[in-house]
Amino acid sequence: MKRNVIIIGAAGRDFHNFNIYYRDNPNYNVVAFTAAQIPDIDDKIYPKELAGTLYPNGIPIRPEKELISLINKYKVDECVFAYSDVTYQYVMGLAAEINAAGASFVLLGLNDTMLKSTKPVIATGAVRTGGGKSEASRRIVDELQALGLSVIAIRHPMPYGDLARQAVQRFATIEDLKKHKCTIEEMEEYEPHVVRGTIVYAGNDYKAILQEVEKENPDVILWDGGNNDFPFIKPDLMITMVDAQRAGHEVGYYPGETTLRIADVVVFNKIESANLDDLQLVRQNVHKVNPGALIIDACSPAFVENPHLIRGKRVLVVEEGPTVTHGDVKYNYGALTAIKYGAAELVDCRAYAVGKIKETFEDYPELGPILPSMGYSEQQIADLEKTIKNTPCDLVLIATPIDINRVIKIDKPTVKIGYELQEIGSPTIGDVIKDFAIKFNLKK
Repeated sequence: MKRNVIIIGAAGRDFHNFNIYYRDNPNYNVVAFTAAQIPDIDDKIYPKELAGTLYPNGIPIRPEKELISLINKYKVDECVFAYSDVTYQYVMGLAAEINAAGASFVLLGLNDTMLKSTKPVIATGAVRTGGGKSEASRRIVDELQALGLSVIAIRHPMPYGDLARQAVQRFATIEDLKKHKCTIEEMEEYEPHVVRGTIVYAGNDYKAILQEVEKENPDVILWDGGNNDFPFIKPDLMITMVDAQRAGHEVGYYPGETTLRIADVVVFNKIESANLDDLQLVRQNVHKVNPGALIIDACSPAFVENPHLIRGKRVLVVEEGPTVTHGDVKYNYGALTAIKYGAAELVDCRAYAVGKIKETFEDYPELGPILPSMGYSEQQIADLEKTIKNTPCDLVLIATPIDINRVIKIDKPTVKIGYELQEIGSPTIGDVIKDFAIKFNLKK
């Protein structure tokens, strides 16, 4: 008999696990997905175009808060946990609820979910979201291109719109971002690659995505990871970021420890702003779970064109949304830069927030005094613009990967900062990439 299954997700790993393991599997009947973390993704349907012949009506996506009632309603046998950046306490607490409701709790591993490419694959990951994967990915691309090698990036999924149309997405120009109606979160990940001349693929169906990428015949594929998830494509070189600003999280969050354990290279990022005791704890934990990994020390310094504009000002700092919400980073690049250059005050905008942004602060009460650049929907973008307008400040410091001035109208002076990965000492990312090129006979 078929086993009834619910996949517990957040519009990413859940869809991939379904596509790879469950979609054409006659032994299972996936009755529902549940959704968390990302706003406005529940109450949808995983479309029939992606769900396959066994699911002619598609599959409902319901809020995670309905999980236990769905188990009872559909007589569910198994619940598959399939999203990232959550504590072990949360994961196993949910497992206990599921077991008490009568169902089994399942975590799918690498062998059941990773695709194998015909091309050499480098993957970036992290033990927590906001650990510096994006900077590392950009640096890897630069080093590959310096060797004369072509590279295409495949990004961890960010499917927040029309799921059927987002099955396979290709981004080669800024116009492609507009064509696919990208959210702020998507633009923050895709645009830095595109402006470097790197093609990026993303979407919902990663088997189809990988086939399209391989048709373009790049020398190397870069898996650009999301949150702290492990790759969907089997890497030949795994580079994992750890962050001493959140010491202990490298062995306390799922599936970040998995990503750490499979790493060939571990990059200790942001060490310039880390407490030395915290840094030592992270080093000890990394050595304990992955003693054979190559270690690289790095920082991600901010670059500011007009730092004098910050001094003495009441500054509203806008940071990348996921990093400071479920990533738990209280003070990231923007806040640290404002303090460094003498801001008179970091303005707390919580009292002036409206709509979806106000809901974000309610969902993450530890946030502040920064403003997360939430933009998963047109309503969120509008509420972000209005929140900035409402907030009494002298300057808006934009610390997001893209300049949100292009997306919203800001009625106050702004300063944009950038940040890139810089190694401290040796070895470097460049050394690792050169060795990789030699191993796979890629040098031009």
